[in-house]
Amino acid sequence: MTHRLMKPLTKFTLMLLLSLMSHFVMASDYPNKPITIITPFPPGSTSDLIPRLVAQVMAKSMGVSVLVENRPGANGSIGAFKVATSPADGYTILLATTGVLAINQWVYPKLSYSPSKDFDPVINAAATPNMIVVHPNVKAENLNELIALAKSQPGALSFASAGNGSTSHLCGETLKVTAGIDIVHIPYQGPAPAIQDVLSGRVGMICDNFSNVIQHVRAGRLKAIVITTLEKSLKITDIPTSADAGMPDLEAGIWYGFVAPSGTPKEIINKLNLEFAKALQDPDVTQKLDAIGLKIIADQPDTFRRFIAKEAARMQKVVKAAGAQIQ
Repeated sequence: MTHRLMKPLTKFTLMLLLSLMSHFVMASDYPNKPITIITPFPPGSTSDLIPRLVAQVMAKSMGVSVLVENRPGANGSIGAFKVATSPADGYTILLATTGVLAINQWVYPKLSYSPSKDFDPVINAAATPNMIVVHPNVKAENLNELIALAKSQPGALSFASAGNGSTSHLCGETLKVTAGIDIVHIPYQGPAPAIQDVLSGRVGMICDNFSNVIQHVRAGRLKAIVITTLEKSLKITDIPTSADAGMPDLEAGIWYGFVAPSGTPKEIINKLNLEFAKALQDPDVTQKLDAIGLKIIADQPDTFRRFIAKEAARMQKVVKAAGAQIQ
């Protein structure tokens, strides 16, 4: 009698032990082969710079190669799907932005991945506000003049974005709604080609993240109109914020984090969190990110998970207000 009752329990216990042992062996042996960080945007932007900077430091610290692979398209959805469907073993990591984890689900009616179910947060790396910049030929020196210009020529001024549903797209749409102007959205596959067309004058303006455009402002190739944040940075005193310009509802920014496929062992998540944090605090990495206006965050996985949920709820309201859903 006792023997018959114990059989199912023994089998279940054995399976549980084997599963736990497998996770333990995987975590204790980690890493033993190259790690790949997927960045879901083209080269030439902050989304590409951050993983490449930390990868160099992490490779030395972890004793394996840390590779960076670009998988651009659909505002990060293509790269996100690649990681979401990869083995949950800590060897494929996603550089995930605000768009990937907090916006796409509200913009695209059919998304190939679930931001909340398909990933385990590792660390929120850094953040930066957006900034409206224009080509020097655009006859506006501040936000009021830009709005007046757009009102005087409805539909004549266009704005580039890093893609449908990106923070640069939502920023432009929010400006349209808030200021009551008619400007034309032109989406690109990533911020680098979008900025390039603004630099060439083919498109008049963009509201992209500060770290992507500040070097062009400093070089005189673009004019800064306003930083779309409410808080004045101690390091940026010469460019007005949207609050300074009298438009506090015009708020946009972007954060950059790292996530792993859902189900990755907690020990591996914690190790990755530690290694990313160490890399972000490396003096050379810190100096380069600080130079382009990035604020390093380097938080814990659970903190990042709660932050993502809060941001997703906030961005749902922004998308609805801006009318940015894509059919």
